Amino acid sequence: MRVAEAAGAMAVVVLLATFGGAAAAATSAAAPALMLRRAAPLNGLDHLQKLDRARLAKRSGVAEFGLLGLPGIYYTNVRLGSPSKEYTLQFDTGSDLMCVSCSSCTGCPATNDLGIPLEFYSPSSSSTTSNISCADDRCIDAVKEGHSVCQTSDSPTNQCGYQVAYGNAATSGYYVSDTMHFDTVMGKGNEQVASSSASVLFGCSTSRSSNLQTDGIMGFGKNAPSVILQLNSQGVSPKAFSHCLTSSQDGGGILVLGAVAEPGIEFSPLVPSQARYNLNMKSIDVNGQKVSINSSLFTTSNTQGTFVDSGTSLSYLADGVYDPVISAIDNAVPQSIRSYFINGHLCYIISSRINVSLFPILTLHFEGGSPMTVDPANYLLLKGGSASPVTF
Repeated sequence: MRVAEAAGAMAVVVLLATFGGAAAAATSAAAPALMLRRAAPLNGLDHLQKLDRARLAKRSGVAEFGLLGLPGIYYTNVRLGSPSKEYTLQFDTGSDLMCVSCSSCTGCPATNDLGIPLEFYSPSSSSTTSNISCADDRCIDAVKEGHSVCQTSDSPTNQCGYQVAYGNAATSGYYVSDTMHFDTVMGKGNEQVASSSASVLFGCSTSRSSNLQTDGIMGFGKNAPSVILQLNSQGVSPKAFSHCLTSSQDGGGILVLGAVAEPGIEFSPLVPSQARYNLNMKSIDVNGQKVSINSSLFTTSNTQGTFVDSGTSLSYLADGVYDPVISAIDNAVPQSIRSYFINGHLCYIISSRINVSLFPILTLHFEGGSPMTVDPANYLLLKGGSASPVTF
């Protein structure tokens, strides 16, 4: 998918990753939570695709958190240590480790690519920090999942270390344990927020690449030492979280550790025995008409399948799925809208943003009968003035 370039024109680009969501969610009980933000640049896709290609090339009472935004990612602010200090961490469902740049980090960048200063965690500045040895059960669990560099010959008193590659970034260091502070939403119509805390294991990064745009990463994957599993083992939160997105251009939303009780929410089961958050997609409709797609392309295995990843900016379809979907969209577009090709991509000229409503509605069907409706405004990107090339 490439943005069409035309003088004095407005480009409309397919952005299957941009799905609207709830700005807020009611909780059925006290819930830890974080605020969520996202500020992906919507004037071009080349940068986002570059990030995604690198990322996908290699993969290794409830609380509430707010999610914020940097180009192409979701992030949240987390308070660690005693006294507490705030850190900006990328929220990532595609990895398991939470890590923060350590004060002893050698050669670590002092700012991100936007020139924003990065914060560093200092174990000696917190009265509640403790080192993790290779004999610690949490380190042993991390070894099982491939998230520790402890060797069998290491002394049990040796420090538990880690080395993680994210495709477009990498980090290494040692594990520590310290206090994480968060807000708890009381739920059941009560808008009061209470302060809570829990001791969590996380990485103190002594080396990291400059591609990481935040102070660290908060892994929310399915395996140890994921934060969600740690908090669940301490009885702080259920073994579930709710990632609710806003429908505004700025993105963001809220991350609730636990289930939400919002009316009308549809559910689809996760595929068991998969390292990622895989779902079984069953079919795709365009304007209510089922697109003819080989059903084997939707089958989940170790080499294919549909999965949810907060760290990937766009949604991607396999060629055998993508081509018939785009063909069905093209057939549903009124003939009065002129089309042409640019760099091998199908484009259209439209007179104004109002004409976006003439494009068809997509519906993604998942196991359990759960449909996801995608309006044209949520899979098209506008750019420029009065004329509008549309690129898929």
